[in-house]
Amino acid sequence: MTRKRRKKNVSRRKFLVRGGLGTLGVLALGTFVFRNPIRRSVFEMAETLVPPYDGTGTEANLWFEILKDNTIVLHSSKVEMGQGTFTGLAQIAADELDVDINQIKVVHANTDSGVVDGMSTGGSLSIASLWQPLREMAATMREMIKGMAAEKMGISIGDLTTKNGVVSGGGKTLTYAEVATNVTEWKVPDTPKLRDRSSYQFVGKPISRIDLAAKVYGDPIFGMDAEMPNMLHASVIRPQHVGATMKSADISVAEKMPGVVKIVKQDNWVGIIADSYTQALTAKRAIQVDWDIPKMWTEEGIREMLQVGKGDKMICQKEGSTLDTDDSNVVTLEFSSPIGAHAQIEPNGAVAHVKDGKATIIISTQVVQITQKQVAKALGLDMENVNIIPTYLGGGFGRRLNTSHAVQAAILSKEVGRPVKYFFSRKEEFQHDSFRPPTHHIMKGKLNENGLLASLEHHYASGDVAINSVLLPGAVNTILGTDIGAARGGNIMYRNIPNHRAIQWHTTLPFATSWWRSLGLLANTFAIESFMDEMAIKAGKDPVEFRLAQLNDDEMGKRIKAVITKAAEKSGFQEKPVNGRAMGFAACVDAGSPCAHVVEISIEEGEIKVHKVTCVLDCGIAVNPDQVKAQCEGSVIMGISAAMHEKMTLKDGQLYPTIFGPYEMALMRNAPKEIDVVLIEGADVPLPVGEPPLGPIGAAVANAVKRLTGKRLTDLPLSL
Repeated sequence: MTRKRRKKNVSRRKFLVRGGLGTLGVLALGTFVFRNPIRRSVFEMAETLVPPYDGTGTEANLWFEILKDNTIVLHSSKVEMGQGTFTGLAQIAADELDVDINQIKVVHANTDSGVVDGMSTGGSLSIASLWQPLREMAATMREMIKGMAAEKMGISIGDLTTKNGVVSGGGKTLTYAEVATNVTEWKVPDTPKLRDRSSYQFVGKPISRIDLAAKVYGDPIFGMDAEMPNMLHASVIRPQHVGATMKSADISVAEKMPGVVKIVKQDNWVGIIADSYTQALTAKRAIQVDWDIPKMWTEEGIREMLQVGKGDKMICQKEGSTLDTDDSNVVTLEFSSPIGAHAQIEPNGAVAHVKDGKATIIISTQVVQITQKQVAKALGLDMENVNIIPTYLGGGFGRRLNTSHAVQAAILSKEVGRPVKYFFSRKEEFQHDSFRPPTHHIMKGKLNENGLLASLEHHYASGDVAINSVLLPGAVNTILGTDIGAARGGNIMYRNIPNHRAIQWHTTLPFATSWWRSLGLLANTFAIESFMDEMAIKAGKDPVEFRLAQLNDDEMGKRIKAVITKAAEKSGFQEKPVNGRAMGFAACVDAGSPCAHVVEISIEEGEIKVHKVTCVLDCGIAVNPDQVKAQCEGSVIMGISAAMHEKMTLKDGQLYPTIFGPYEMALMRNAPKEIDVVLIEGADVPLPVGEPPLGPIGAAVANAVKRLTGKRLTDLPLSL
């Protein structure tokens, strides 16, 4: 095994470090001079920005480990939550390392490994952000191996070649494992020239998922499967009413119940530790808690708070003049979306062991470094004494960005000096989710004499997405002045409209709202693309041509035009219904990846039935085309579920529903029989995949309903 932690006497070149202050640094200096203009420029840039790797462990031999059987272990700074990241990373690494894909094994990097990603896992950025650094590290590792082989073989490095994990030259061969044997220090060269794409064997090919067997055979790879020797189990009492705080808790009966080891009272929660989960849960039910409930929140009360015109205002986009609200030619429509749960299969939880000033946490998390910091702070430990061991995620979608349960598990473990496993019940998972915030939108537009838009405005109100989350510190929120997560998809992509703007109104709600797959994209695209369709109808124009005419001919404009044109062509889009079926069109650009959908629907027994979705995505280089298509299919299904079925509400001051079933989601019968995915390579790097295809689906369905019924649906979930 050759993978070594950094030693003070070993000089290693740190590469991949990008100079300058970075986006937030420039923003911090510039905001207070230029205020809104600089902020708007950042929002514009954020639409296409793929941030570079921002983490520790930028030495190749911290990422790669060579085993005796010549297997290469890649310690991934990104977690695998079903999106196929591990397979894509293996493909990228294999091509630069000159090894077969079957020689690569990808594992999650725990924090003790020295490889910790400061950007976390999310934003559809795993492959896109590691594309350059991982190739550089793999190529550097290859050259490190060749350099060591040259010394061992007594042959000039220029006379050596590599293939399938074997170094050859002068009639001699050594496997990478043989080269690495007994090596304690490596000579690190400058970053070598990377392979040309024409020489790639794996990137761009439909490689089978490397984690498929483990999932098919039910291997214990998820957080909920985690165990430690001598482990106890815990259950936690939390407030069920929004805004409630704990006044007192009577544990006198519970602490004497069978199997109970200890009951721990903390600020606003009580933890019950027992020999088994059943015993912890039984004791939990015997505890009498007196809650202070300052207000019985209702959905009407939330909607009253969350409206355009209320909260903190931020002009995110501004071009030309504003609309005259007294102009009778101005068309106005209002849209809304509800509270949405993450509803992932695996509930949150962790296994923690705290003893002798050290903590080990096994957890499904998207924020390995943040979880480490939170646990260290809560326990008063140095970060190097906290080892976070990530697992495969049973669904993430942003829910695993909030890991306060790791802190609770750690506190409980410290109290008893033994490992403790604590997981949410399904009811707790629903009630204590960090929800997709509800939104309210007002769209305004005016046509010119040519039947195109002279003005278009998007006014939208949202709860927290990025603000008050673990990913962005308070100072950044102050600098930005508004919520960059809620702004996702909120700007007008039709830049050829002379006057266009987007205005956000932000309100912090009394319950936790945060990151949800695609952030504000689903709701914002629903409002904008539904309105674009309505204005096309008013102008008497084909909705595809109407959109194309109002896009710029800059690089991004051309890429958006390409996906729109291809979607219309591939689907055979037609505006008028045929045989009881209608087509709807919508498009968006998210994180630099343009996407367009055409859906085909009918109305059956009073319900909307989606028969087919044509999805065209430009994500640049598709590292694994099959996996990219699978991601698109997943986004379409999740988008249909969110746009047509899912809704949380408040009932008697509590968030409701709290189980699957009452929380309605798309079922097999609601899925389209056909999803036709077409990929366009409009850029020479991989771009985000997992979220852009979720954006247009709600609007595309609503636009099809308009053509079939004449009714404009303006509220999610869509209902006739």
